[in-house]
Amino acid sequence: MAKLRGRGYASVNYPTGMNLGGDPSQALIHSTTTGTFVITLSSVDLGQGIKTIAAQCAAETLGLPIENVLVDTADTDTGPHCMGTFASRGTHRVGNAVIMAAAEARGVMLEVAAEELEVDAADLETDGTGLIKLKGSDEKSIHITDLALAAHFKHGRTISGRGIFLKEPSTPVPETGEMDPDSCQAHACTAAFVEVDDETGVVEVLELYNVYEIGRALNPAMATQQVEGGAWMGLSHALFETTEPYYPRRDHGPRDFAEYLMPGPADIPVQHSLFLERPAGNGPYGAKGIGEMTANAPIPAIANAVFDACGVRLTAMPFTPERVLRGLDALRGNA
Repeated sequence: MAKLRGRGYASVNYPTGMNLGGDPSQALIHSTTTGTFVITLSSVDLGQGIKTIAAQCAAETLGLPIENVLVDTADTDTGPHCMGTFASRGTHRVGNAVIMAAAEARGVMLEVAAEELEVDAADLETDGTGLIKLKGSDEKSIHITDLALAAHFKHGRTISGRGIFLKEPSTPVPETGEMDPDSCQAHACTAAFVEVDDETGVVEVLELYNVYEIGRALNPAMATQQVEGGAWMGLSHALFETTEPYYPRRDHGPRDFAEYLMPGPADIPVQHSLFLERPAGNGPYGAKGIGEMTANAPIPAIANAVFDACGVRLTAMPFTPERVLRGLDALRGNA
C-alpha cells in the first residue's frame, strides 16, 4: 500500500477556423459625436474574451486609447454576418475583420483631421492618447473628441469602416484528398505530475505545466486564464465526468447537474503556463486560435503520468479508482 508518483506529457496541435464555404466574419465600426468608436459584431462572446480582443485590435489600428472603443455584439438581425463562435476562430476571424474596419475608419479620421489642421493627411500620426497630430510636432494637433464633433457638425463626414475576413474555400483534390482546411495551426504541450494511491485507486493531479505556441498572445492575462480554465476542463474529463457506468443499477447515475461530478477547488492542481510567440502571417497582429485546444493535452498527459506512477495504461475516460484498481490487479496477476 503506497502513494506512487509519476509524470507524463502530451502534445497537441489544433487548427484555427474551418473551410465552411469561406468561413467569413464581418465587422462594422463608426465614431460617435464624442469620439467613441463603436464596433458592431454578430460574433458571440461565450466568455473567451472576444469583446476585449476586438477592442484591443481596433484601438491599436486606430491609434487611440482602448477607452475610446465600445464593442456591441448585437445579434444576427442587426449585426453584420458571422459564421459563428466555433473552431477556435473568434480571435483570428473577428480580429482580422475589425482591423480592416478600423483601418478604413482611421483613413477617414486622418482625412478630416487634415482638413481641420490644414495639412496633408499623410503627414499626420496618432499618439495613442487621443491626439491626432502633425508628425514631429506637438503643437499642431487635435483631440479625437473635437475631431469627431467637427466631422459630424462641420464637415458632414461619417468616420466609419467596414471589414470582412474571408478564408477562401479549398476544394479537395479528388486524386489525393489534398486541401487547405484551416488558416493556421497552434501547438501545445502539457506535463502532468500525479499521485496514485495503489490501495484506493484514487488519482490526484498535483501540478500541470502548460506551454502554448499560439502565434501571439494579444492579451496574455486572458490567454493564461483560458489555458488554465481549459486545463480544468481536461482534468474534469480525465478524472470525473461520466454518466456510465453506475452500480448496481442505472438509476444510481446523476439525475441533474447538481449530482454530476466535476472538480472542486480542492481538486485543482498548481498550474504553470508559458507562451511561445511565433506570429502567424495571416493572423490579427500574429494571433492564432487557442480556445478549444486548452482541454486536450491535459487528458493524455494525466494518463501517461498514471502509467509512469503505477504501470497501469488507461485508455477510457474517466480514470476512475475502479479502473486503476482493475489495472493494478491485472499487473499483479489477480485479474
